[in-house]
Amino acid sequence: MKTIQDFNFKDKKALVRVDFNVPQDDQLNVTDNTRIVAVKPTVDKILADGGSVILMAHLGRPKGEAKDEFSLKHIVNEVSSVLGKEVKFVEECVGEKAEKAASELQAGDILLLENLRFHNEEEKGDEAFAEQLSKLADAYVNDAFGTAHRAHASTAVIAKFFPSTKFFGLLMAKELQAIDKVLKSGEKPVTAILGGSKVSTKITIIENILPAVDNLIIGGGMSFTFIKALGGHIGKSIVEDDKLDLALSILEKAKQHNVEIYLPSDVVIADSFSNDAERKVCNIREIPETWQGLDAGPKSRDQFNDVLLNSKTILWNGPIGVFEMSNFAAGTSALGDSIAEATKLGAFSLVGGGDSVAFVKQFGYGEKVSYVSTGGGAMLESLEGLELPGVAAINN
Repeated sequence: MKTIQDFNFKDKKALVRVDFNVPQDDQLNVTDNTRIVAVKPTVDKILADGGSVILMAHLGRPKGEAKDEFSLKHIVNEVSSVLGKEVKFVEECVGEKAEKAASELQAGDILLLENLRFHNEEEKGDEAFAEQLSKLADAYVNDAFGTAHRAHASTAVIAKFFPSTKFFGLLMAKELQAIDKVLKSGEKPVTAILGGSKVSTKITIIENILPAVDNLIIGGGMSFTFIKALGGHIGKSIVEDDKLDLALSILEKAKQHNVEIYLPSDVVIADSFSNDAERKVCNIREIPETWQGLDAGPKSRDQFNDVLLNSKTILWNGPIGVFEMSNFAAGTSALGDSIAEATKLGAFSLVGGGDSVAFVKQFGYGEKVSYVSTGGGAMLESLEGLELPGVAAINN
């Protein structure tokens, strides 16, 4: 893997693709700077070598129009604060203004370009646009794992203009190593937890990870499709009736790969989809007709805990209950506790995918697991075994 550690940036300008698609409040102040903090090690290394950094990013979906609300000028102060250094800003990313600003950079300087998506050419993967961007620097660094699954000008096309000076940033390298640890080099036993509501969105992930894992815990809404396929009564619980045969074939494939599958044995059920609903615990195969399962029950939590505490490598993607409602968050919290405990005992734990990352952040588990992925879609496509365009561009 060709990373920035393999190059000395002294007197070189590095064009660094970062993921600064950060959440903002009504006043356009940054409300979560995690993605900015994540690229600091890469910027620090380039500056320490005696180089200068040109940051390029997108924000929101301006659809090719220069809209003030999507301007990166609103995040300059936050970027300066996190990087501990004044960041210059130029209100263009290509053309005369951008080239002038880049040419005036001294060693140790940082420049932030305007939103790449103010140009339609970015998302179209336009080669001429990528070439214009490439004129700004001597080296290209991709440190934006969150956009690595997009074949955009700044993530996939631009690398060809830097045949010998294209590198992964330190964040990108960490992301790829974490996924590799789960899928290829992880210490056994390897356990994957897949939650969320639908089997259909996880099929390719399941099929791709079966050869790599020893245990697969299936929880959340998707577990009811498996339980119904096995002849259980699931009441009004969420189910994909057209995926029952698929669920059975996944269980069969797991057997062929000697993968132990764990489904919830009991659930917290409710008489309506509401935090204030009446609730009780019952066997997952015997849910009354007008009730629905909204969280993993106490026996399931204990069973999952036993599996996780005996695991050396753990992948967690998706909650196992409707954690957004406090009365149905206990299962996912217990799972977080089990993963944190296993990590403390020496397991490597990777959390990825929108909802589980949201849970980890909201409930303070970020410091208790080994790695929290910064890229939702990119992480999922990696787990599906797809080569990401942004990764292929550096590797090829």
